Amino acid sequence: MTQLELDIFYTPMPDRIVRLRELAYNLWWSWHPEAQELYRQIDPDLWELVYHNPVVFLREVREQRLDQAAGNPTYLQQFDAVLAQFDAYMQLMPTLSPDSRVIAYFSAEFGLHESLPIYSGGLGILAGDHVKTASDMQVPLVAMGFLYPQGYFRQQLDHNGMQIAAYQKIPLVNLPVLPARTPAGKEVVINVELAGRLIYAKIYRIQVGRTPLFLMDTDIHPNNKRDRELSARLYVGNQELRLAQEMMLGIGGVRALRNLGINPAVWHMNEGHAAFLGLELLRELAAQKVPLEQAMQQIRASTVFTTHTPAHAAADAFAPELMKQFFWRYWPQLNMGPDEFMNLACKELNLEPTFSMTALALNLSNRCNGVSKLHGHVARGLWQWMYPGKRRDEVPISFITNGVHSISWLAPELRQIYNAYLVPEWDKQINTPEIWQGVYDIPNDVLWSVRRRLRQHLIAFVRNRERQRWQRLGHTPDYWPVLHEDALTVGFARRFASYKRATLILRDLDRLKALLTDPGRPVQIIFAGKAQPADDIGKHLIQKIYQLSQQPEIAGRIVFLEEYDIAIGREMVRGVDIWLNTPRRPFEASGTSGQKASLNGIPNLSVLDGWWAEAYNGQNGWAIGGEQQFDDQEEQDWHDAQLLYNILEQEVVPLFYDQRDAAGVPGQWIDICKEAIVTIAPQFSSQRMLTDYLEQSYDPIITGNA
Repeated sequence: MTQLELDIFYTPMPDRIVRLRELAYNLWWSWHPEAQELYRQIDPDLWELVYHNPVVFLREVREQRLDQAAGNPTYLQQFDAVLAQFDAYMQLMPTLSPDSRVIAYFSAEFGLHESLPIYSGGLGILAGDHVKTASDMQVPLVAMGFLYPQGYFRQQLDHNGMQIAAYQKIPLVNLPVLPARTPAGKEVVINVELAGRLIYAKIYRIQVGRTPLFLMDTDIHPNNKRDRELSARLYVGNQELRLAQEMMLGIGGVRALRNLGINPAVWHMNEGHAAFLGLELLRELAAQKVPLEQAMQQIRASTVFTTHTPAHAAADAFAPELMKQFFWRYWPQLNMGPDEFMNLACKELNLEPTFSMTALALNLSNRCNGVSKLHGHVARGLWQWMYPGKRRDEVPISFITNGVHSISWLAPELRQIYNAYLVPEWDKQINTPEIWQGVYDIPNDVLWSVRRRLRQHLIAFVRNRERQRWQRLGHTPDYWPVLHEDALTVGFARRFASYKRATLILRDLDRLKALLTDPGRPVQIIFAGKAQPADDIGKHLIQKIYQLSQQPEIAGRIVFLEEYDIAIGREMVRGVDIWLNTPRRPFEASGTSGQKASLNGIPNLSVLDGWWAEAYNGQNGWAIGGEQQFDDQEEQDWHDAQLLYNILEQEVVPLFYDQRDAAGVPGQWIDICKEAIVTIAPQFSSQRMLTDYLEQSYDPIITGNA
């Protein structure tokens, strides 16, 4: 964007602080609170009104406010310090030249910040943290995805608590995106043939610190109206549209990078949505007359696949007829016939034959991993049929447990404490366990005081969100305030899929109500989460929780927050006292929200599934049950619910309320909080995760040892 274009779109800005525009177009600011403060201080009310979006903020802010900031010595001192930090960071840019060893990371969604709604949940948040971490660690990585002008749906609850999905197109001018350019400075527009017609996509670029994220948008000429909306929304239910999106992501993404002059050494598919990239690489080699088997080996040697699905039903798969409709002109370019093409990913497994994107990705990768130790075991059993003659433990699917971008999720108040008690520059070596030993030296009253303030901040946030909802619905509630500032606060926030059992804690209402209404030791619960628009079961789970929260005897003690997103998630993983997770084992592939909570000193109360099966040590939180599994789901749910109530009644509540010193500090509780930080923060950081990818997947490919 030229200076003239910026001047047209934005409020005139004093030269002294004009670099606020530059900063707005690099999401480095999204994980640096001090950078966000530069905007918030100018106009705090507007910063909230534009939902922490600096691009919109700079267009809407009044010139008088900017002049005041430019004339404030204290503000200018902060401005100079932040920009100096930004410049020092950006000087260490990894090279993306054609001869460098670039890693291409493909994902259907990226969760970077609430102002950029191109994510739906955990997969996208993981991808966003992966990209941020690559930036911090100076890894030469580029990312590829979709722009999704309408993003994922916005969630609203009606008077009865039923989820309503709303979509709203976001003008490009409101986003920190710029057209991607070729080495010669030309815009990049690629095309892919879908079912006999060409679909065009323009490529945009978002700078995430040092890492470029390239996003495709089909809402351009000469696409017709239907094709313009192909990439409008994330995770559409229509199979034909879903297949078209995944063809654009995989095939179009490879073509986009080639046009940009980027020739990756490593291709990383984050879930099976991007598996068609392997077909495009195969087509390129076929055009060069490389024999099929040699081409397949060459692709496998450069491709990494991460699977996140713990069940066949969760993996994308398409009917053979639909595949033939879309690929009948493509498979001849691979020097294949229809049967040979379908056999790349279509197998019989006592099921109707389908073209499985996970099977395709596995078939075209040498480096494959699940996202936790337990999930790796599950995945090897799930896909063992693809490797005839191999035992389960011989199936070539390893595991790299997910981690979180710590600085994005850590409360600034706790970061100040860590700065005081940990080694200098601890945040540059988060995955080193030894540096976290300093947490044990934090005085109990200091950590307890911060944890209380964070809970109070969360409750103020919840009250404000509830007030906004009541105003939208046009009614005044019968109770106020919502929640209590000093009550034990349980948090549950995630996608409302049935296997996650959001309502497990509601199984015995008498026991639950006794916990919630104990006048001396009250418990309160904050729920948040979205059900996919076509998931009626998930939507009714949300409605059940909401309607319970309206019962007079417990009103104000259970809250369901609508429009679960990064902003709500960030507040919850910082502000609750206990993080609750109740999946039906082993269907939680990994999960990361509990990792974020423990980083902030919040113990987990969770089923031993996903990452928690690796993290739990008996002193850093609580485990609901063990590895025992019942054949009958109803029996399993009843059993786990009883264990949950027992833990709350006999351990969690007494430790929080009864074991306090003269100053009111629960010492044994704080011991658990510290243990959670020390044992979880380093091991489940995205620094450790990306280091594992470098050592196990990326570097062996780059050095030729794959």
